[in-house]
Amino acid sequence: MTDTHGPAAGAGDLRRRGFLRGAALGVGAVGAVAGGAAALTGATASAASPTPTAAARTKADFHGPHQAGITQPVQPSSLFLSLDVTAADRRELTELLHTVTDRARFLTGGGTPAALGITDSPSDSGTLGPKVPGDGLTVTVGVGASLFDERFGLKDRKPSRLSTMPAFEDDDLQPDWCHGDLSLQLSAPHPDTALHALRDIARHTRGGMQVRWRLDGFTSPPRPSGTPRNHMGFKDGTSNPDISDPATANELLWVRGAAAGAPAGGEPAWTTGGTYQVVRTIRMLVEFWDRVSITEQERMFGRSRDTGAPLDGTREFDTPRFAQDPTGDVIPLDSHIRVANPRTAQSDNSRILRRGYNYDRGMDSNGNLDMGLIFVCYQRDIERQFAAVQKRLAGEPLVDYVTPFGGGYFFVLPGVRDRSDWLGSGLLA
Repeated sequence: MTDTHGPAAGAGDLRRRGFLRGAALGVGAVGAVAGGAAALTGATASAASPTPTAAARTKADFHGPHQAGITQPVQPSSLFLSLDVTAADRRELTELLHTVTDRARFLTGGGTPAALGITDSPSDSGTLGPKVPGDGLTVTVGVGASLFDERFGLKDRKPSRLSTMPAFEDDDLQPDWCHGDLSLQLSAPHPDTALHALRDIARHTRGGMQVRWRLDGFTSPPRPSGTPRNHMGFKDGTSNPDISDPATANELLWVRGAAAGAPAGGEPAWTTGGTYQVVRTIRMLVEFWDRVSITEQERMFGRSRDTGAPLDGTREFDTPRFAQDPTGDVIPLDSHIRVANPRTAQSDNSRILRRGYNYDRGMDSNGNLDMGLIFVCYQRDIERQFAAVQKRLAGEPLVDYVTPFGGGYFFVLPGVRDRSDWLGSGLLA
C-alpha cells in the first residue's frame, strides 16, 4: 500500500481490464436476481438507542434520499476501508461507481448469484451459502478530498467543506493509515455477511480501486442495558442528538446543496442528501488504563462506569447539570463529557452524530495488547462540529491513555433514489 495514485502503466492496464470485466459481470448478476430481490422496509431509529439487537431485526431500504448505515442503529459487525481509485479516467470512475452501486443493491437485498457455467469460476464466494441472505447489510460510500484533484476533472464539484484531515494536538498520525479517495463502510448483524460483501465488491472492482487501509470493528451488546461499551468499560455514544427529529437532522446532519441561481459559496447542488463523515482510528492503552483507580477513571469521563450516568445523576440519559456545579466539584471541569459538550448555546450547534466501534488487532511488536476504537461521526459541517469538539478536547486527561493514529475526512454521497440511479450520479453527471 502506497500513498501514490499512479501505478506502473503495465500493472495499471491489467488491473483496469480486470475491473472492466468485473463490471460487466456485476451488471449481469444483478439482472439475474432483480425480480426475486426481497422487499425492504426503511426505518430510521433514534440515535439515542443504538442497540445491536435492534439492528439485527431491521433492514434498511437501499433506495432513498440518504445512504443506509448512517442513522440506523449500530450493527454488531462493521468493516471500514479507505480506498485509492486506480481508474484511469472519468469514464472508468463512472463505471466503478456504477459497479459498486449494483453490487451493493444486490448484496443488501439478497438473492441467488448468477450461474456462469461449469468452466467459469463461480460468481460468488459461497461463504453465505447458495443464496445471499441480505441479512441487514448496509453499504455506505464516501469520497475524500483527494478524489477532486486533476485526475477526473471534478475540482469545481468538490463539497465546499471537504478537506484533508489535519493532525490535531495529541494525535500520532501514521500516513499509511490516513485519508483516501473513497471510504467504504460495510455493517451487518454477522461478521461473515460483512466479509462476504467485502470480497464481492473487491472482486467486481479489481482494477478500479485498491485498499489503502482497513480496520474491522465490532459493537458489543448492551451490558446490562442501554448504550454499548468501549474497551475502557464506559458506554460510548450516550449523548447523541435525536436525529429522528427532522428539524434536528436537517440542522446537524444532512447537507443541502445550493439550488440553481443561488448565491456562490454554498454547497454544490449535487451534495443534497449527503453528509460529512469523520473516521478516526484510536488505539487505547488498555494495559495502563486497567491500573487506574475507578474513581479516577470516572472523573476523567465525568460518568459512572457501571450505569453510564453523569456523576451528578443516577441514570444513563440524565442531563448533567453543569450550571449547578460551576467549579467542577462533582463533574471535573476537564472531564470528557464536560469538555466535549459544555452544553452552552455555542456547543449545542457543534453536536455530532457519533458512532463508536471497538477493534482488536491482537498484539503489537512489543507484545502489548493492540485494541481501541474506530470513532465515526456524521455532520453537516466538519469545522463547526467535529473539529470544534476536537479542539476543546486538546489536553484532556484521557489523552494519556489513547493514541489517535489514522482516519480521514470524507463526504458520504447522497442516496440512490431508485433502480435507475447510482452512487455519485449527481457528482459525475
